[in-house]
Amino acid sequence: MKRIANQWKDYECCDAGDGEKLERWQNIILRRPDPQAVWKRTEHAGWNRVHAHYHRSNRGGGSWEFKQAVPETWTVSYKELTFKVSPTGFKHTGLFPEQAVNWDWMQSKIRKAKAAGRPVRILNLFAYTGGATMACASAGADEVVHVDASKGMVQWAKENMALSHLENRTIRFIVDDVLKFVAREKRRGHTYQGILMDPPSYGRGPNGEVWKLEDQINELVNACLEILDDDALFLLVNSYTTGFSSIVLENILRTTVLRCHPKGYVFAGEVGLPITQDHMILPCGIYGAWSDEDDEVQNSL
Repeated sequence: MKRIANQWKDYECCDAGDGEKLERWQNIILRRPDPQAVWKRTEHAGWNRVHAHYHRSNRGGGSWEFKQAVPETWTVSYKELTFKVSPTGFKHTGLFPEQAVNWDWMQSKIRKAKAAGRPVRILNLFAYTGGATMACASAGADEVVHVDASKGMVQWAKENMALSHLENRTIRFIVDDVLKFVAREKRRGHTYQGILMDPPSYGRGPNGEVWKLEDQINELVNACLEILDDDALFLLVNSYTTGFSSIVLENILRTTVLRCHPKGYVFAGEVGLPITQDHMILPCGIYGAWSDEDDEVQNSL
């Protein structure tokens, strides 16, 4: 199953191929590496008319080559939400635009639940700069808890909250190791109607805790089951780990969440962005989800 983020106006994947992608962020054109874009690209002038080009280094990492004036930060909007973007030293911009299709799905479920008078508390793990946090808060969640190990990313998320005018919503920002936080929530007796996570392939917590996806994903999902409410709406897992199949996520959720919530549904697939130049799709990772209803979004081109 494919989920395609095709509702953007301020973002566009203009072209992709030969290990790179050409993107428009508002009125800024960026050229960045993309390991999935292994096909031959179309040669046209746009590839050489960019504001900035990120070059990988043979020693690892890389750097930006600025060909035109680029502000240190600027903003892009998605529907009612506004986010700060900035070209970072690790090629990223602070936002994963393909995740907008998951934002839409979660917002739909939250709005439906609130219309029915149901309580909605959302937990966002590995929450980065808070795209999903803001989407869930904007949809009317009673509380969104945003957890990330990076103080800098949490601060960025707070800026996105202000840009999206969500200061009056109940959003808790937590800098912590996610497994430790989830364990504490269990001891406190706290539960959530929606849990989402975007775990990295490899990383370290604020105190040097080592995280490896293949070693700890089962532990994390099982820990989250302890705080997933009996009246839950969804549990969503995103992954960018190369070689990690969406079927793996589906199997994990079937053998964990579905056993505890057998009346729900499990589905999985790829997330992607439409490519303007040739009407293809740029693959941007995978997702696996458990939902209380058979409401899988078929948002393909």
